[in-house]
Amino acid sequence: MSRADFKTEQEIFWAGNFGDRYIDRNRGSNKNINNIGLFCDILRHTERIESVIEFGANIGSNLKAIKKILPNAAFHGIEINMKAYEILKKWDGARAYHQSILDFKTKMKFDFILTKGVLIHINPDQLSKVYESLYGASKKYICIIEYYNPKPVEVEYRSYRDKLFKRDFAGEMLDKYHDLNLVTYGFVYHRDLHFPQDDLTWFLLKKN
Repeated sequence: MSRADFKTEQEIFWAGNFGDRYIDRNRGSNKNINNIGLFCDILRHTERIESVIEFGANIGSNLKAIKKILPNAAFHGIEINMKAYEILKKWDGARAYHQSILDFKTKMKFDFILTKGVLIHINPDQLSKVYESLYGASKKYICIIEYYNPKPVEVEYRSYRDKLFKRDFAGEMLDKYHDLNLVTYGFVYHRDLHFPQDDLTWFLLKKN
């Protein structure tokens, strides 16, 4: 993929050097253990998950955690950054797609669709398209794990502007698609004594 393939400055940002550096900052065994704790909490509210896809999978840390819990499910991951994609592909535990989630199209339907710390980095003008992709690929559950804010707000991110946006992503999807229901939700504090996360709010939606 080249710069000409991208529609937004946010895609260029994550496909490039900043995205490469992000990989090194977010590796580590503690992260994997903490993710297992998070997904155990979420997945206990689900049933019969046979296929999982993550939009913005990076090197597969979330998928690896879910695979520990659901070893027999089929896994898929979409990743825009080439370095992360190559690592994800080498894992061989998921089918990896090297492309922007803004361009991802599939006729397949998945039991469990995941975003974690990804929607916050999407250009707000493109969110409706991403919601359509999440909804269209869903057979059953959509799990949104992001930074929550009741109203849309842009936040400075590591001294960069226009790279992080907080809002009520789940609420917007519930308003947009009336056959989606909120199953449950939760918050994980960065000072959690057992499985800390980066002050993330998660929402589990189910398609009727």
